[in-house]
Amino acid sequence: MDLSQYAELFLAESREHLSVCNQLLLEWERNPTAREPVSGLFRAMHTVKGMAATMGYARVADIAHRAENLLDSLRGGARSVSDDVLQLLFRTVDALEQAVNLSVAGRERELDVAAILADLDRAGAKVAPAPPSGPAATRRAASPAAPVPSAPSPPPVAVHDPQAGRLVRVTLRLEAPLKGGRALIAVRRAETLGAVHAVSPPLAAFEAEDFDGRFAFRIVSDAPATAIADAVKGAGDVEDVVVAEESAAPKIEGSVEPGARTRHLRVDLRRLDGLMDLIGELVIARGRFNALAADRRDPEIDDLATHVSRLSADLQDQIIQARMTPVWQVFDRFPRLVRDSARELGKQVSFRVEGKEIELDRTILDELGDPLVHLLRNAVDHGIETPAERRKAGKNPEGEIVLSAVRERASVMITISDDGRGIARDIVLERAKREGLVDAHTEALTDDQLLRVIARPGFTTASEVTSVSGRGVGVDVAMTRLRALGGTIEVRSEPGQGTSFVLRLPVTLAIVRALIASVGAERYALPLTYVSETVELGAAPTTTIEGRDAIVLRDRVVPLVHLRRLLGAPGDAAPARPPIIVLEMGERRTGLVVDGMLGQQEIVVKGFDAPAGTLPLFSGATIMGDGAPALILDAGGLM
Repeated sequence: MDLSQYAELFLAESREHLSVCNQLLLEWERNPTAREPVSGLFRAMHTVKGMAATMGYARVADIAHRAENLLDSLRGGARSVSDDVLQLLFRTVDALEQAVNLSVAGRERELDVAAILADLDRAGAKVAPAPPSGPAATRRAASPAAPVPSAPSPPPVAVHDPQAGRLVRVTLRLEAPLKGGRALIAVRRAETLGAVHAVSPPLAAFEAEDFDGRFAFRIVSDAPATAIADAVKGAGDVEDVVVAEESAAPKIEGSVEPGARTRHLRVDLRRLDGLMDLIGELVIARGRFNALAADRRDPEIDDLATHVSRLSADLQDQIIQARMTPVWQVFDRFPRLVRDSARELGKQVSFRVEGKEIELDRTILDELGDPLVHLLRNAVDHGIETPAERRKAGKNPEGEIVLSAVRERASVMITISDDGRGIARDIVLERAKREGLVDAHTEALTDDQLLRVIARPGFTTASEVTSVSGRGVGVDVAMTRLRALGGTIEVRSEPGQGTSFVLRLPVTLAIVRALIASVGAERYALPLTYVSETVELGAAPTTTIEGRDAIVLRDRVVPLVHLRRLLGAPGDAAPARPPIIVLEMGERRTGLVVDGMLGQQEIVVKGFDAPAGTLPLFSGATIMGDGAPALILDAGGLM
């Protein structure tokens, strides 16, 4: 029997349970006398064991089973858990994560689990209470649910009578994981004893999200009822099996009642990606259709174009909402990361997450993981001081790192802040001068200059490389990935007070609303997320700041960027009073001078690799309504 169809579901659910294990271990480490975490850990390990046994992943099931035995012993103890046992359980979760990944990839033979199993057994022996007797001992000694037996099935028997054989009704445990896989295993085990037919609901229904673990079938077999029941129960997580006599022929009732259907369904992300690609093509076609309708000026075509636009917009909104994912699905793995990094460096760090319910497009969220990992490790290593240094500075010996997410108009702002030593601007400035990154006469670095320097590949202020950071890749990786996602990054730092990195990202990346501007005959798209307002050059007082043109807008100086000059277009073709698009990112504002503005429209973002040496002005490309391509301006590169 092929259970590979359940591999992705097993992987996703196992990762969720292991994430819960990490959270419970962190909670238990903070309060070693608490009893709630151990009960939650026991349930999670038991679930992982059952799922792994169902899938036939013996090594995963074995690790989880030994951990379950240890936790079962700890559940009955009245004393606090030791640090050694906690560290062993952290290692166990790591080993399970590796075992799950390799097993799903079909590489289970590469696993060497002997050491972790031996450590779990030794720890279990130390904390185990006196061995119980009677039924309890039998239950504790029970091994994990057995996978499908390797014994060959008997030759199939042709069954012509739909009511032939004995009726078998099966009910799986309500909390059983992977109910579909368990049910399939139960049917296959029954097939080793005879011909199985009339399965209800059909086998295909076992894969449905609303399958509740109740099913029935008929079996033509000479085996006694107890043997049939034992074979079915061998699948694991079976609550009840009823084997009727052959003369009994009631109607099989195995279908799911409509009222029991769930409102949630797991969908492969690749399907959502495919839908997003199709809606992107539809948006391009819609723009082309609207352009043709405007040329034809036919009332019927105009009405149809309006109707198609409304329907496609509604469909687009629904697909985008289906892809939205709360940030906690990525953030939940960071408490363990911070804890391990701090422990390795001998530091005390409390970690707090805020805004876990904020949603982002799944594609953006998946790509965001690596930048956040680099910035969090930098915060622990470079930001937070050692307990002795903090005491000397009059601080709490335990530092604090906060990861927060908030919604800002059509974007999401994610902030990583620490209350550590701050960035040593004088050291950064000295090294930047030595490496020729800033002018030799520069006396102080602004936040913008500071970011540009520390984001250079290979730049670091660390005196030595650690296993956590110090190679000069953290901020560089974060900035590169953020810009590829159409986002920006800022830094704020005060000596002795701490450092904050502020990341701004679009909520969704595939389809965005943009302002279309022109320089000469070329058109450029600028996402509206960063557009504050538009003015006309000459309508506001002009001035100069640090050698750059600027305007004074409501008593605030806004430096100007001339897109025509950046692109190297001839200046004699520029209009006399060109429009200015005012861009705003947090506290920063820049005015982009263009030749003209052609209105707003939704665009489909297509990523592209800019040629080496190209100015960092573009984040992608799009197809306009007339079928011509246009480049998408990177607001961060223009600031």
